[in-house]
Amino acid sequence: MSSMSNVAGLSKYIRTFPSTKISIFSMIFISFISGVLIFFIDPSMNLTVLEKIFYGGAFGFGAFGISSIIGGALSQQLITSMKGINLKTKHSMLLALMSMVLVVLIAIIGTIISSIFNIELLTNAVLFGCVLVFAFLIFVFWSTSSIGLFKSAIVACLQPLLILAMLVVVLFLGSADKVFEFGFLSLFVKVIVANIIFLLAIYSFVAVIESPMRKNLGIGLLDFVSLFISHLSDGSGSLEKIFEDIGEPIDTLVGIVSFRRKIKNPSDENESVEEINYSETDIKSLFISPCVHPGPIGSIGGSNMPTILADRFENFTMVAHGPSTHDFNPVSQKEINKIEDTVKNALKVINYGDKASKFLRYCEVNAKVGIQFFNDSMVMLSTFAPFGSDDIEFGVGLSMMSQSKKHCNVKNSIIVDCHNSFNEEKGRVLPGNPEVFHLLDAIDKIKCHSTEKGIKVGCAEDLMEDLDKNNGVGESGLKLMVIETQSQKMAYILLDSNNMEIGFREEIIKAIKSDDELPIDEVEVMTTDTHFVNTLSNGYNPVGLTKREEIINYIKISIKDAINDLEPVEVGCSVERIVGLNTFGPNNSIELVSTISSIVAVSKIMAPIIFILAILFVFVWIFYLPGI
Repeated sequence: MSSMSNVAGLSKYIRTFPSTKISIFSMIFISFISGVLIFFIDPSMNLTVLEKIFYGGAFGFGAFGISSIIGGALSQQLITSMKGINLKTKHSMLLALMSMVLVVLIAIIGTIISSIFNIELLTNAVLFGCVLVFAFLIFVFWSTSSIGLFKSAIVACLQPLLILAMLVVVLFLGSADKVFEFGFLSLFVKVIVANIIFLLAIYSFVAVIESPMRKNLGIGLLDFVSLFISHLSDGSGSLEKIFEDIGEPIDTLVGIVSFRRKIKNPSDENESVEEINYSETDIKSLFISPCVHPGPIGSIGGSNMPTILADRFENFTMVAHGPSTHDFNPVSQKEINKIEDTVKNALKVINYGDKASKFLRYCEVNAKVGIQFFNDSMVMLSTFAPFGSDDIEFGVGLSMMSQSKKHCNVKNSIIVDCHNSFNEEKGRVLPGNPEVFHLLDAIDKIKCHSTEKGIKVGCAEDLMEDLDKNNGVGESGLKLMVIETQSQKMAYILLDSNNMEIGFREEIIKAIKSDDELPIDEVEVMTTDTHFVNTLSNGYNPVGLTKREEIINYIKISIKDAINDLEPVEVGCSVERIVGLNTFGPNNSIELVSTISSIVAVSKIMAPIIFILAILFVFVWIFYLPGI
């Protein structure tokens, strides 16, 4: 499975946050209930049941609820004033809620132990909880908001200090003597030392895990994480700046199939079919297969390339998935301009004819190739369905192109990776894999079919607006062409999706061929491999997990529309080189993934050691050194 997609899988940790109102209401309710529980558990509270509910609830809300709500609001305002990113009010309030829950849980545990052993632990328990909250918040703010360690520490201390201050006010309101008996100075020293311990622990941990990425790629891990979160939550494109700094220029290819309408010359009604005049600009449809990968995720780089590129052309345009992996992810959306320019320049000089063959398939083991010849060129649709597969690597695509051109004696061979059978356990098709030789052996079986005059093409598209990312469907929805030649109707179906659930391709083909109202002889279903849909609960989001029947109905309706749209065309094919496309590149792509993998591996060892030791030191400092 693609390594970059594994990194993209980190998006599963980004969830939909509750609203600010829900978080505030939860803080009010939980703080009130926690205060009541503390008063009921504490045997020293000689109060009636109603008094315990009233006074306990007031205590909990005053000590924990009010301080947490104020702390959450102030944190968001401070980070915004510091030009930090990502922290909206709903995020800040959720963090405040989580922090308050941690404090009240520890406070309740401390009260239970106090009641069992007849000792007073509530204050130290709250203090210990507040120090843990400080450590938690500083780590969150530093890693997500891009404001640095010092500023993160300032913001992180707000809620803990407010809780401690409110605790002192609520417990000892109106009695200055009890404040001094309580040991306010001792409390202050404990807070300072405990926070310093955690501050050093967090700094040491971050310094260790950031070192590999700064050394190998020259970027900070926390900067990367914060910009990644910013993209997932707000759609920010700031992460592209990092990718541009580490990107590598490459040369790659794009396959182009252009269908141009035949136009009858109105000046001569007796003109023969052979003497039809053609318009150089009257293109009915384009079928493009760039060897550029639509990744890495969301709308960063080329992730939404199939839609963006198709929208650059006034005519109907299908952007299929050419042989490419995450190594060929464009570093920014502006790189798509180079693909557009290459295609448009090719269309100015492309040669057209009206000869085509039927669409036929050839198989070898699990590899299948569908072939259709157009004039002196050919289009090859490759798939391993119903067996799982991921991206076909560019070098493998070049081998397929070279082998098919030599075997079939054609000028252009346009390779399409149908990308239509998802299996998380299956990886990319790389040089040396058995699947490569299966594809090449299938190509050797191709019979070079003669082409005949007469091509008709009909097009249709449907955005399927009631389906979205949750159903694995991108912005372009569904596009398809029906090509009629030699009395055969072949449907090229393209879903704007990142791969397809195993078996769904076969289900679609069966549904179309078994429908008597659809006079279709051959079908192939492709996906664009758009990574625009990969911002949800998983790094992968293949189409076909949900709404299968609805998608099939959309396809059937569109096929009928395409058949009604059939008209005579001539076709031109070309394979062009895209020069200097700035991509992740094979070196930096592998470097990024291996670096993140090593950081994760080191973190699994370092994090428990550092933070468990820090927690033990703080625990001993707070609970066993009362005189300090």
